[in-house]
Amino acid sequence: MRSWNFTAGPCTLPLEVMEKAQREFLDYEGMGAGVIEISHRSPQFDAVAKGSEKRLRSLMDIPDNYKVIFLQSGGRGEFAAVPLNLMPEGGLADYFVTGHWSRCAYKECDERFGRAVLHECAPKDASGIVSIDYSKMQVTPGASYAYICFNETVNGIEFNKIPDTGDVPLVADMSSDILTQKVDVSKFGAIIFGVQKNVAPAGLVIAIVREDLIGHARKYCPSILDWKVMSEHDSLFNTPCVFSWYMADLVFRWIESIGGVAELERRNAEKSKLLYDFIDSSDFYRNNIAKDSRSRVNVVFNLKDEALNAEFLKEAAARHFIGLKGHKVLGGMRASLYNAMSIEGVKALIEFLRDFERAHA
Repeated sequence: MRSWNFTAGPCTLPLEVMEKAQREFLDYEGMGAGVIEISHRSPQFDAVAKGSEKRLRSLMDIPDNYKVIFLQSGGRGEFAAVPLNLMPEGGLADYFVTGHWSRCAYKECDERFGRAVLHECAPKDASGIVSIDYSKMQVTPGASYAYICFNETVNGIEFNKIPDTGDVPLVADMSSDILTQKVDVSKFGAIIFGVQKNVAPAGLVIAIVREDLIGHARKYCPSILDWKVMSEHDSLFNTPCVFSWYMADLVFRWIESIGGVAELERRNAEKSKLLYDFIDSSDFYRNNIAKDSRSRVNVVFNLKDEALNAEFLKEAAARHFIGLKGHKVLGGMRASLYNAMSIEGVKALIEFLRDFERAHA
């Protein structure tokens, strides 16, 4: 049987997508070869590339003055690509840090490429509750851009509104909550996301960049990180990760088939509410994120008695729940409720949590 996969990344994928990929793995479009074996310049893959961009543009309602670029840099590669493309020598940028990944992006910029202004925007109150403080998100005069991680996978924190940065372009890492809710792309200068949370197997990053921000890369920016070079070559400057790109297209098709991003947003709200409501009703589990800052897709929680952590994970595995161990930076537990996680999976998890509490309280 398949496990209930709550892993934070790579993600669980829709079963029908996995089954279709399995059927086509050895013979794609009657070619007698798999999609991972065919040329990225073949008509068959050209249809995948163009079709996937068209579907993503439709799903997210991406304005015409934005480029959609398919890259292999990984999320950390884009931590470097952002300042290399947007910050001139001697420039500066604002980093609104709310957790682990925005802090990693800040360090990448500040230690290697220029002045990154650190804004600590997720303080703890006296009782240890963490919340996003939007009042701290003030841009610095002369900033080339302001950077946020819209959903902090490690910390279980998510923005519930888009900060107003005026004329300073807002750059958002949406790796873990892309396509989980409707967003107004026009409010951002750029959106970057690794596909391994909600879209496809790891290996692909997608950048959605406003056209006027393209073409300003530093001279020494590697060509595969230069958004202008990659967009001019339709993301085919080098051989792309064809399998991940193909899987992304299948997932975009699946999202279309179930009613689009609006339906996923409805489902994700329902799933997270069920789990948070249970945790809040229990004295055995706790979550220390303020309700208005909680992630809908990465639910972090701790056991009251953390000496039971190992037993909790052992019993979870025995009942076919995987991926519940929290990130090493934060510890505790984490249940990732990405788009492909069903409401049935969340209900099954709650049943396990209830049973474990009864047995060990």
